[in-house]
Amino acid sequence: MADNSKLDDPAAKQKATAEVIEESKPSSSTAKVESENEDEEEDTAVADTAGASSAAKKKKSKKKRIKAALTGGSGESSTSNPKDDAAKAIDKLSKGQIAEILKMNPALAQQLGVVDGDMSSGKAVEDFKKLSLEEILSGLASSGKNVKDMASYKFWQTQPVPRLDDKTKVEKEGPFKEIDLELVRKEPYPMADGFEWVTMDLTSDAELKEVFELLYGHYVEDDEAMFRFNYSKSFLKWALLSPGWQKEWHVGVRAAESKKLVAFISAIPLKLRVRENVLSASEVNFLVIHKKLRSKRLTPVLIKEITRRCYLKNVYQAIYTAGVVLPKPISTCRYFHRSLDWQKLNDVGFSPLPKGSKPSYQVRKYALPEETATKGLRPMEPKDVDDVLDLLRRYMARFDMAPDFTKEEIEWWMLHRKNELEEQVVWSYVVEDPTTHSIYDFFSFYCLESTVINHEKHNNIRAAYLYYYATETVFFPDFTKADLKLRLNALINDALILAKRFKFDVFNALTLMDNPLFLEQQKFGGGDGQLHYYLFNYNANPIAGGVDARNNVDENGSGVSVVML
Repeated sequence: MADNSKLDDPAAKQKATAEVIEESKPSSSTAKVESENEDEEEDTAVADTAGASSAAKKKKSKKKRIKAALTGGSGESSTSNPKDDAAKAIDKLSKGQIAEILKMNPALAQQLGVVDGDMSSGKAVEDFKKLSLEEILSGLASSGKNVKDMASYKFWQTQPVPRLDDKTKVEKEGPFKEIDLELVRKEPYPMADGFEWVTMDLTSDAELKEVFELLYGHYVEDDEAMFRFNYSKSFLKWALLSPGWQKEWHVGVRAAESKKLVAFISAIPLKLRVRENVLSASEVNFLVIHKKLRSKRLTPVLIKEITRRCYLKNVYQAIYTAGVVLPKPISTCRYFHRSLDWQKLNDVGFSPLPKGSKPSYQVRKYALPEETATKGLRPMEPKDVDDVLDLLRRYMARFDMAPDFTKEEIEWWMLHRKNELEEQVVWSYVVEDPTTHSIYDFFSFYCLESTVINHEKHNNIRAAYLYYYATETVFFPDFTKADLKLRLNALINDALILAKRFKFDVFNALTLMDNPLFLEQQKFGGGDGQLHYYLFNYNANPIAGGVDARNNVDENGSGVSVVML
């Protein structure tokens, strides 16, 4: 599952920082009543979001609690400089106060190696005190993304997943438990009164439309409810009818009387390599529940039901992603965004205007050439499938976690089939040597639009997402990281030019694969979203996600080479 990230706004962080410091000073004004109850959360799906007003209350509550931790409730401030105030206050924090702050910032807690408030590591305290208040505020979980509620949720304690507080090195990676097919229940789990299970037929235009409408109205939004993913019907066909798809893995819930589709979860099969082991796994995605039904606690039942159906097909492991912290991520990547139409992105609130800059400067900054520069670059064709498969397999063998593609899957995922899909979803390109006709490079990107909510001028953002890529550069004799960095920057710059040509507004990428080598040079900006990777019923050691402890790009790279839609 993708997370609806947008460009991080330093000015907004600075404003929030100033507010925290200002509120920590004595004031004669009447105190405002703010919600302190962080535990009044409805049952949330992986994709759940709360309303804007709820988000605002959460943020206020967290800000107030950080203020209390920073000042010890005294309201004292010794200097007039907010940064100095913050630095001195942070330095005086006790372990308990730091633990309280980290409860509200799960991503930062994970990066510092703090689990369930355990501050026994002196290094974690030392590293925390080196952070600025802006960095502490940047990862606040809000709008339904409260890790405390999810981590303590009893359901996950019953599942074959690692505990958040488990720091033990895995000596032998493998399943948490072996599944006895004879003991797997043959009938669906009981459903809440008034609702019934249904297996969706996504080859039916009518039922595909139902899934599309449910996702459109109730799936992922950003924290401020400004943008909502808009999965086209062509995208859903591409994502859910891939080679080996199982109809039984497209699971819906209907209202018994009206027959309205109110919940959905899906899975597709894949061969997944985790280090040296290749798993017959499923990729679980598109878990969505109607907003009015999130108090019905349908999420655990949906997860158990898709698990049961996978077990019945002898598939006992799964991979899934989420923007929230659950027990327990095997890796965490950060979203980065490269503006292609900066003015439009600024209009809708996606790209902020940097302090001291002007719109005209930003437009010039993100301008791109009209033509690509790489010789031999052309669209991928069916005749390239074998060469692309060979190159991808060798390239992705360098990473700790990657799909083990087949020829049929390369044809499905990388080639646009005009006769099957109404709209183009994926764009793939190869670099062919003019003499030998060998394929030396490959890259691809796919389209996922977001609806702009309640905007008078723009209705959507057309986003390109970097998909898979590979280059022979890493197999040249005496190759260096500098060689790879140079080649990837050239290829991705061409990808940006092509995306701009096809009227995309923004180009998105995660910090997976070798992406950290080109993100900054190609003017990608850090987003406010993260994507956590999880394995179900498989115990493995953590895998680098391409970001360091401060959530910045780590050029040591990532061990993840799985792109989840």
